[in-house]
Amino acid sequence: MTGHLPPRFAHWLALREPADAAARAEDLVDLVRPRLAGAGPLVVHDLGAGTGAMARWLAPRLPGPQHWILHDRDADLLARAAAGMPAAAGDGGPVTVEVRCGDLTRLTAADLADASLVTASALLDMLTAQEVERLVAACAGAGRPALLALSVTGRVRLTPADPWDGRIADAFNDHQRRTVDGRLLGPDAVHACAAAFARHGVDVVLRPSPWRLGPQRAELVGEWFTGWLDAACEQRPELTGPTRAYAGRRRAEIAAGRLDVLVEHLDLLAGCG
Repeated sequence: MTGHLPPRFAHWLALREPADAAARAEDLVDLVRPRLAGAGPLVVHDLGAGTGAMARWLAPRLPGPQHWILHDRDADLLARAAAGMPAAAGDGGPVTVEVRCGDLTRLTAADLADASLVTASALLDMLTAQEVERLVAACAGAGRPALLALSVTGRVRLTPADPWDGRIADAFNDHQRRTVDGRLLGPDAVHACAAAFARHGVDVVLRPSPWRLGPQRAELVGEWFTGWLDAACEQRPELTGPTRAYAGRRRAEIAAGRLDVLVEHLDLLAGCG
């Protein structure tokens, strides 16, 4: 996992958090909860924690006491995450937190040996195949369940449809698979991760976790659309001129509350069979 975070990344994480919470496959928490029962204080390693959205969503759904270990390469994001952690679990038990700044793709089974659960959110699609393999090997080697949420699949649907939608989606998906010190997996990541767990003999459950965005999330729709189109044009610069009219139409629809967007994701739970 390489490169630098965009300057507005923290704002983007905050903007998407409510949509993430609405999309997450909550039934996977129901599947993992019995695996954690009676294990004493829970230790949860959250990989690529960002501003802590996964912990804020999940901690109230698990029993306490809990100790969360937040991993990220950005110290500023980790400080925000630690400050925003819930104080109590769903049953009122205490929740404590520590942060670890570094390259989470270099974690080993020994680093996760104290974990009750490993979590991540919107992470896998930013990794290379080698990084996913290392992450899976660490989780499988530690023998701990892993809940890895909100991985993009590359499928989006805009309503009303426009003839340019498919071309932009294809270019965006190619951008997600670009080479950045290694070829990123992008929309192929979640299935590559599932296959890697299977090679380690670890069962996997997949659930859809789509964003369903409309006028009630107009700011998020606008930010998503801008990022989606910019990435597509970065990947295929020849689209920049021809898509100006398309961009204008779409932004007018967003402003008028007439555009709905479905962005498909998958949540993955490993090791609870």
